[in-house]
Amino acid sequence: MMKQIKDLPEFSRPREMLEEKGVGALLDDELVAAIIGSGGGEGLDVRSLSRKIAKLVKEKKGDLSLEELMGIKGIGLAKASQILAGFELARRHIVKEIIKINKAEDVLPSINWITNKQQEYFICISLNGANEVIENRTVTVGLLDRSQVHPREVFADVITDRAASVIFAHNHPSGALEPSNSDLKIQEQLTEAGRILGIKVLDHIIISRKGYYSFQENGLVH
Repeated sequence: MMKQIKDLPEFSRPREMLEEKGVGALLDDELVAAIIGSGGGEGLDVRSLSRKIAKLVKEKKGDLSLEELMGIKGIGLAKASQILAGFELARRHIVKEIIKINKAEDVLPSINWITNKQQEYFICISLNGANEVIENRTVTVGLLDRSQVHPREVFADVITDRAASVIFAHNHPSGALEPSNSDLKIQEQLTEAGRILGIKVLDHIIISRKGYYSFQENGLVH
């Protein structure tokens, strides 16, 4: 028989535990149970469902997709959306550790999540005068061209950040690492826009499952 949250003893209900002991006292699967609230269908209880989700979260290190969550039997659009929304809210507002960029490899931990994406993600990382990351933003998703990656969209938030410099990054789903003609034109256009704004473009990194390519390391940043 499927167990809903309300069927559990009150002392073991995740939301009651959270209220009594604080959110830090809950295990991963209990946190998931507190989010989703109930089991997902006949033959599935909230405990086993939550364990499956917690395992997926651990494996993916938070880089979850709607499709992956909905691939778990008992998780539909509503519950998958709840979980993803919770992660995104935390990602946007959690206190960030100070990340200082001295070379291209220092950027990789912040962009590795786009390595295996099937669409091209264009990311803009804004930095202060000490080369510390202020913000890491996804600007566009989809095939890159100059009409999509427009300087106005790229630099609008960077100006608000009062950033001294930026680093761009995007992935190549094909696996290729060499910049395309479109990549080079985008880089030229954004570098010129940055020069006008007084914001230096430090690097542009292409990442794929084969590794990474740094414009700066290859003499393409001036």
